[in-house]
Amino acid sequence: MNYPERFSDLPEHTWPRLRGLLDVHQPGADPIVLTIGEPKHAYPDWLGDALAESLAGFGKYPPNNGSDALLDAITGWIGRRYGVELAADNILALNGTREGLYNAAMALCPEHKNGARPVVLMPNPFYSVYAVAALSVGAEPVYVNATEETGHLPDLTALDGDVLDRTTLAYICSPANPQGSVADMEYWKTALSLAERHDFTILADECYSEIWRDAPPVGVLQAAAEVGADPERVLTFHSLSKRSNLPGLRSGFVAGGAGAIARMRQLRAYAGAPLPLPLQDVSAKVWADEDHVTESRALYHQKYQLADRIFDAVPGYRSPKAGFFLWLPVEDDEQAALRLWTETGVKVLPGSYLSADTAEGNPGKKYIRVAMVAPTQQMQEGLKRLRTCLYD
Repeated sequence: MNYPERFSDLPEHTWPRLRGLLDVHQPGADPIVLTIGEPKHAYPDWLGDALAESLAGFGKYPPNNGSDALLDAITGWIGRRYGVELAADNILALNGTREGLYNAAMALCPEHKNGARPVVLMPNPFYSVYAVAALSVGAEPVYVNATEETGHLPDLTALDGDVLDRTTLAYICSPANPQGSVADMEYWKTALSLAERHDFTILADECYSEIWRDAPPVGVLQAAAEVGADPERVLTFHSLSKRSNLPGLRSGFVAGGAGAIARMRQLRAYAGAPLPLPLQDVSAKVWADEDHVTESRALYHQKYQLADRIFDAVPGYRSPKAGFFLWLPVEDDEQAALRLWTETGVKVLPGSYLSADTAEGNPGKKYIRVAMVAPTQQMQEGLKRLRTCLYD
């Protein structure tokens, strides 16, 4: 059985491609894996007890949209974090944000816009679900290069008017994966103005919002409230994976206009799977607790400082403002990753594996992504090996 022809435009998936590059070679030393963004810090120590108290919920079908307790916890967190008051009708609990990022396109993207094939915008580099979501609904994915010249965020103002007029959805990731750049208030306001002028919806992937260096990143909901934007112009996606070191819980949410949320809820009712009730109960408690988030963020601050010391004199090194990735400059990303693995045992991700080829080239080709998720001592060893191998 073949995939539909439109999927022939989909870039090869990241992890099989990485295995094909590295796994045929032996590591040059004891391996240190710095590829996948899987947090290793502690999640709340009371989580096991909270789950045990909720086990009876596995004997019930879970509520499709999220339990009252979970929706209350999420709206409470949004109010504290962003100063924005939302109702339960503005929220949908998710099985991790990847589900929501995909289903938003399925629920919201029309078959045509202005008599032509619709466009879905996304940053380049990008999270692969953005592209497969666009192709699944027959839209044209337009990769907007996020480079040093654009502040490592997609410059939507540089796009032609005819592209913007066909745009239905625009994925924007802030803090950005992999570059660690952050959209400020002016960036969001500009994006919202374009969305209003050209009639499209912003899908803000803000999963790294709670891992930051100096100040909490501005959220799209804040910007939308400040300018009085149409609530239907915005959906924001958040997760407990990065915030709370719980990638295996598969728990997140999408928030935004009640009309868009209603369409996503309807799709979920027919073709999705809500989060099991015990996991909803646990998630509500986790969203209500900030102590473990503060403790985890302090550990990331140590890793920021560690990276700054090790790479301070490396030409082109840019310290991330948020998130837990380093986006390090190299001459050739695949050659650098292969050399690191075979000579030092450090495994990193070639930047081009996160990016699509465009007329201007592949914006990830001269970078490697390094995930700072390992324990601090192991991180220090891995970064020192990397520095010695590639830059000394």
